[in-house]
Order: sequence, then C-alpha cells, then structure tokens
Amino acid sequence: MKLTLKELISKRNEYRENCTRSLAESIFSGTGTYCNGTVDLFVCWPHSAPGNVSVPCPSYLPWVTEDDSRSVYRQCLSNGSWRLQENSSEAWRDQRECDENRFFEAEEDEMFRQAALRVISIVGYALSLFSLSLATLLMGILRKLHCTRNYIHINLFVSFMMRAIAVFIKEIVLHVMYTKLPSDDPGWNSYSNSVIAVVCKASRMSMEYFVACNYFWLLVEAIFLHTLLFTAVLTKRRLLKRYMLIGWGTPFVFVVPWTVTKVLFENEGCWANKDRWIWWIIRGPITLSVLVIFYIFIKILMLLLSKLKADQVRFTDYRYSLARATLVLIPLLGIHEVVFTLLIDECVEGNTRYARNVINLTLSSFQGFLVSVLYCFANGEFQAELKKHWQLFRFTNHFQVTPCIDYRDAPLKHLWKCSRGRRSHQSESYEEEGGPATHSHLLQVAWQGDRGGGEGGAVAGWRGRGREMGGLEFHTRKSLSGSDGEMTLGETMEEILEESEF
Repeated sequence: MKLTLKELISKRNEYRENCTRSLAESIFSGTGTYCNGTVDLFVCWPHSAPGNVSVPCPSYLPWVTEDDSRSVYRQCLSNGSWRLQENSSEAWRDQRECDENRFFEAEEDEMFRQAALRVISIVGYALSLFSLSLATLLMGILRKLHCTRNYIHINLFVSFMMRAIAVFIKEIVLHVMYTKLPSDDPGWNSYSNSVIAVVCKASRMSMEYFVACNYFWLLVEAIFLHTLLFTAVLTKRRLLKRYMLIGWGTPFVFVVPWTVTKVLFENEGCWANKDRWIWWIIRGPITLSVLVIFYIFIKILMLLLSKLKADQVRFTDYRYSLARATLVLIPLLGIHEVVFTLLIDECVEGNTRYARNVINLTLSSFQGFLVSVLYCFANGEFQAELKKHWQLFRFTNHFQVTPCIDYRDAPLKHLWKCSRGRRSHQSESYEEEGGPATHSHLLQVAWQGDRGGGEGGAVAGWRGRGREMGGLEFHTRKSLSGSDGEMTLGETMEEILEESEF
C-alpha cells in the first residue's frame, strides 16, 4: 500500500494520540514496581512489569496489516525504569521484526527508476532550453524574418522554454522539500502546511499552466498550417491576436478551476494526482487539442499524398517523400502525444508503465530541441539570412569576403543598413502585398534529383477553389549545400504544396 507523506504523518499522529489517551485512562493492574507507559518516536508502550515487553508493530507503517503477528521489544528493569542504549539516554528497543527489507528494496528500485527518469528529463529540457533560447534570440535579431509565421514560431519556442523552466523549478522545490525533513514531532505536525509545501503547490500549478500552453501553441501551429493550405484568403495580422489568445489564454480556462478544486478537495502534499476525475479537468482539454492536431495532421498528409501521386514522373518514389514528411511533422506538431493520450496510466502498470514513461518523457523533453532545429537552424531562409549577416559583419571588419549586397552605387557607410532594408517577398507575404503566404517552415522533404539534369521539383500549390488540380507547375530549387538536384531541410511545406516564387 502506497501512502503520501501527508497520509503517513496523519496516521502516525493518530496512532500517537490514541496511545496518549489510552495511557492517561489506564492504570497498572499488577503489584509492585513497574515501568511507566510511554510513546516514543516509533511505538506505544503500556505500563509494564519488569521483564521483556513486546507490543505489535505500529499500524501506521505501510507494510503492517491488521493480522500481522510481528512485534517490537523493550526491557523493563527491576528498578522500574526502561533499559537504555549503551552510552545514550534513549531507551533500548528491538524493532528488527518490524523492519521490511523487501519493502525498502522495492522502494529503492522505484527510486532508481525515478532518478533515471529525472536525469533524462533534466538533460532533455536543458538541451531544449538552450537551443530554443538561441533560436529565439537569432530570430529576434534577424529583422527580415519578422513576420506572422515566425511570430507564431517564437511564441511556440517561448512556451517550450517556460515549460522547461517550470519543470526545473518544480524539481528544485521537490528536492528541497524531501531532503530537509523535520527531526521532531512539532516539525512533522506543521510540515505539510509549511512554506515549502505552499511553494511546491504553486510550482505545480505554474508547471501545469505552461505545459497546457505548450500543447495549445502546438495546436496554433497546426491551425495556422491548415489555414495556409486550405484557405484562399487570410488576414494574418488579425489572426495573430486570436492565436495569442488561444495559446496563452485558453489554458487559464481549465487550469484555474483545477487549482480551485485541488485546494477544496485534494489539498495534500505537492498536489499529486490522486483523484483521476480531478486530473481530467486538465487532461480533457489537452486531450481534445491533441486529437484536433492529429486530425489536421491526417488532412495534411492526404493532401500531400494526392499531390505527390498527381505527377509520378517527377516523384517516382513518392512514398519515401511522404514518409520523410511524416517523420518531420511528428515532432513539429507533437503527434506522438496521441499514443500517450490513449495509453493512459490507468491502462498500464509495472514495467510497461515504466517503459511508457521513459519513451514519453524522452520525446517530451527533447521535443523543444527538435522543434528549434527544424523550424530555425535547419531552415533554408534562416540559414541564408544568417549567412548574409555573417558576410556583412566580416566585410565591415575588413575581411575579404563576398558582400551581401550590391554596393556599387551605395556609400560604404550605409552598408550596415543592408540588414534593415525591405523585407523579402517570402517574409512579408500577405502583410505588405495582400497576397497569401507561401512559407511556414513546418515541413521539410528531401529527395534526389535526376542524374542527368540534376533538377528537383516542387509540387505546385493549391491557392484557392478556382485553381484546378491539373495545372501543376514545377520549379527547380538547388540545394543549399551546393549539390545540384538535392533538396535539403531548407524546403518548407508551402514550397512542396504551393508554387515556388523563385
């Protein structure tokens, strides 16, 4: 039987109160000298005649049952005092029968597993936090990348970062809470209501909020991609405010009621999930968001499959391209969460649950790192813009490199302004020219071009209901790595599904 720390403290206090009441109401029934009854830190001792004294193991121990026959022993001396330990003022007792080595061995095994999970979590979230912070900083510095699409990406990055920070804070609080345990009865009595316990509950609440925000920003990414692919006209500036409300505001709708419910009905420990129905106040909306993301994911794959099969002359191995697209979309939209949403804790136990937790925690903690790589570091537009700024930096510092702009008619002192010039057509898309956006950095697909011509192909886009599926156009785009005919991670979903504007 597993007990929370607060439940164990409560049962121990109840045991001691019953013992104190019983000793106050009882008297020694024998004659002559006897040892006074007492309650020590472990068990209750009655008034006893000289000799060996035995009492059942205390009932508050998790492994002790009602029909347990094991006992703990003391020795009452002939002078009416309890035998003391050598070189100590503490009374001697023999509690070996009450010890449960198998229980502690099982607990040690469980603690080892939990420690392994914590190591995976810390490494994954630390790597994600570092990569996401760097990606957010660079996307903020590169002004040409400022557009609605990248604003959504940045908010997703921030949600991942806040999730990681909240997890770190909760781990630190738990470490402090369970390493600095009280050593006396008054300390144990007030422990569950101490400041550190309140801080632990607050950290748990903030963690649940930012985890929910992370899920809903993944939902925003899926909705935005669906809007780009299936909607002919959109006003992205106006949509951004709605997306902000969905990503940061919606979690308040169910995290606040969950917090109130926990305070009223389950205000124990660090708010562990004891009552599953209370936990569904948070799990329900998150599960719904995951299912919506999965539905959008299936629609995107069906659209991609239809376009790849439409021209098998260029896409002879369309199954390979579809598989690559699927593998890239899974971490970007968090599709793996569908499996763990259906395979809930109540459905598995033992080693199966541990394996589930290892896989789930590994994917969740490292997902931020994968998202930063696919949305930012491996993105062609980001790499080109970063390379241009690096070349400009070296040029202005008198290194012999190729300049990033045509400076024949521009004064040298104005070269630094090249990064602050007009946004590219790819980045501005709808905001400046009123046309639909063509890039969202949500999918990269790679395939090898024809050996003779060295040309890749991008499937023409679907820009509205009036555009017929038969009018597909293909454009050549060379690899950023310099090998002709190979499309790299720089290719985006819209470059696959819509017309290339190069």
